[in-house]
Amino acid sequence: DSIRSFKLSYYNEYKSYLSMASETMIQNAKAFLLQESPASNLNLYDHLCDVLHKVLESKTPNAVDIIEDISKEVKEAKYRPETDPSALQETTEPSEEVNLAKLQNKLFDKPLEEADPEPEDEVEMPLPDLMDIAHFFEQASVGLGREETFRIFLALKKLVDTHTLQSVRFWGKIFGTQKNYIIAEVEYREGEEEEEGENDDAEEEEPKDEDEDEEKEDLDDIIPKPDWKPPPEIPREENGTGCNKKTYFVCNEPGSDWIKLPPVEPKEIFLARQIKKFFTGDLEAPVISYPPFPGTEKNYLRAQIARISAGTIISPLDYYKFEEDDEEDSDGEGRDSFIPNVEFEPLRNVELTDPSLSNWVHHVQYILPQGRCVWVNPSQKQDSEDYDEEEEEEEREEPDEPMPEHGPPLLNPISEDAEVDGMPAWSTSLSSNLVPQYAAAMLRSNLWPGAFVFGLDRKFENLYVGWGHKYTVDNYSPPAPPPTQEEYPSGAEITEVPDPTVDEEKALQAVEQEQREREAEEAEMDDDEDEDD
Repeated sequence: DSIRSFKLSYYNEYKSYLSMASETMIQNAKAFLLQESPASNLNLYDHLCDVLHKVLESKTPNAVDIIEDISKEVKEAKYRPETDPSALQETTEPSEEVNLAKLQNKLFDKPLEEADPEPEDEVEMPLPDLMDIAHFFEQASVGLGREETFRIFLALKKLVDTHTLQSVRFWGKIFGTQKNYIIAEVEYREGEEEEEGENDDAEEEEPKDEDEDEEKEDLDDIIPKPDWKPPPEIPREENGTGCNKKTYFVCNEPGSDWIKLPPVEPKEIFLARQIKKFFTGDLEAPVISYPPFPGTEKNYLRAQIARISAGTIISPLDYYKFEEDDEEDSDGEGRDSFIPNVEFEPLRNVELTDPSLSNWVHHVQYILPQGRCVWVNPSQKQDSEDYDEEEEEEEREEPDEPMPEHGPPLLNPISEDAEVDGMPAWSTSLSSNLVPQYAAAMLRSNLWPGAFVFGLDRKFENLYVGWGHKYTVDNYSPPAPPPTQEEYPSGAEITEVPDPTVDEEKALQAVEQEQREREAEEAEMDDDEDEDD
């Protein structure tokens, strides 16, 4: 009995100890669950009680599958407007599609009607019917889709409303690694572009500091000037002529702001022919290449547009003609302007798709290797300041006179274009072989992949959709760097000689002393003779 009573007492003590420990743990756990969140001023203990109360009250079947939704409903029920809404409301950033939709929503805004609108007959609409043009390209599976084309059409209309333009044309689309470029080719009304150019030049001009000029003159007096001079810079062609005959605007998406590209420089075209870079979609992105490109991506884009336009913009034969009062030679060389031929007779589809390619001509001037459409002599100095510096410069040998560059004349047939890897420069086809009588003639450039042309009756249009790269047979390989500069030729004038000995130095000093004494005696004798006279 004593043993039994001892075991019973020990069991009771152990049971009381466990009950005390469990109560402590429960109190600690409850205190932890009662901690309030500083963001929502709620605690997990009350929230779980409310959730379980709602489950038991509503007797929701399969509550374990929707416990998260029930928890969210309990929180939303406790929402009060006077508290911070950010603690309970979900904040999600809009997607790119939403931002793009907001941007393009402005294109569909109806403009305010004027009180006295001008008659449509008196207003010349510079914007062509882009949807009608896209219809013909769509028949040959070429284009950007109807929805995007219509958005571009509205973006071009916005460009017409904000600038005084004589003509507008959708040039095409160039793809980029991050964003794409939508390009519009425009032509200003007479005198409008000059005013804008003057304003841009006035903004770019900065006042010169006189102190800097004086410091530069002092440095010029100290630092010797080298005889070498850089090659003369080829001047760019004026606006409205040559490569700068047209002006180009670009944007990344329809609805974004149109950005005017700067005029193209000959050096930009010259170096664009030596490099091959993908566009990024950022006009201010640097063009890292070898040889170094003089400018940013907007300059490289403008150079590529000029190259593509010169090689792929074509028109049916006799659609344009030269002016009758033009006194230039009859073959078209040296001419840079033309007018529509009112007596043009449309060519048949069979003639437009003739493999000989003799019924299509280039109506954009050819770009010479110099980077211009009209060659200039770089050896002719434009400023006379270089002639008055030193007499030595006048005695320098003049460089050899460069040979003038010539290219195909304007309105030259595309049949004379060089072959591309054994293929003709252009491929012809019909938009439909089922009803060829009503099909449009389609031409595709093999030299610039992505350049297309359609022709039907009196209608024709050019379009480019691609990466902006020229076709090459082999993979592109950057040019090798120039050879390392050679060392200065070794000769007697730069060869180091051994130091003289002491005896040799004394002998040399003695000879120099005798020479000085002799010169002094001769000077005294000359003075005595002058006094006697």
